[in-house]
Amino acid sequence: MSSAYCRFAPGDPTHGRYHDTEYGFPTVEESVLFERLILEINQAGLSWATILKKRAAFRAAYADFAVDQVAAFGTVQIEQLLADPGIIRNRLKIEAAAENARRIQALRQSHGSFALWLAAHHPRSAAEWTQLFRRTFRFTGGQIVGEFLMSTGYLPCAHEPDCPVFAGILQHSPPWAVARHLNPPY
Repeated sequence: MSSAYCRFAPGDPTHGRYHDTEYGFPTVEESVLFERLILEINQAGLSWATILKKRAAFRAAYADFAVDQVAAFGTVQIEQLLADPGIIRNRLKIEAAAENARRIQALRQSHGSFALWLAAHHPRSAAEWTQLFRRTFRFTGGQIVGEFLMSTGYLPCAHEPDCPVFAGILQHSPPWAVARHLNPPY
């Protein structure tokens, strides 16, 4: 997102809640991390407003972002998703969701969880994160990775320092702030 997001999102019927309560806040919950990854992948080439408006349909289509259920998706489920007008019907994005769920299952085996895998590789530069994600997941370019990491607190700049939400995020000790040894002044 851009710095303009903090100026127009608060109070906006589509963006307000996401801006104020989710974007930039750290999370370790697997379904939330998986949701953010899927939403960012689906946003590629589209507006964030489009994705937020389809969010409920994404939740229904992707089993409330339950990794094990999505990992089990096969040809039948993929074809059903391609016919679902509530989501983005792009075969590459849909197949990436199922494959990325399987890769998160593998991260459980190697690191204990998706969140522990992220923590094990933090801190990194945006370019290093992008390389790591490209080796680990499907359909993860620089913009997707950057937004995913900002949205989950691993990279800074989700909010402007003068945005009221910024202080609230600092109270949750996002990984980017901890890595910089910042002490929230609040």
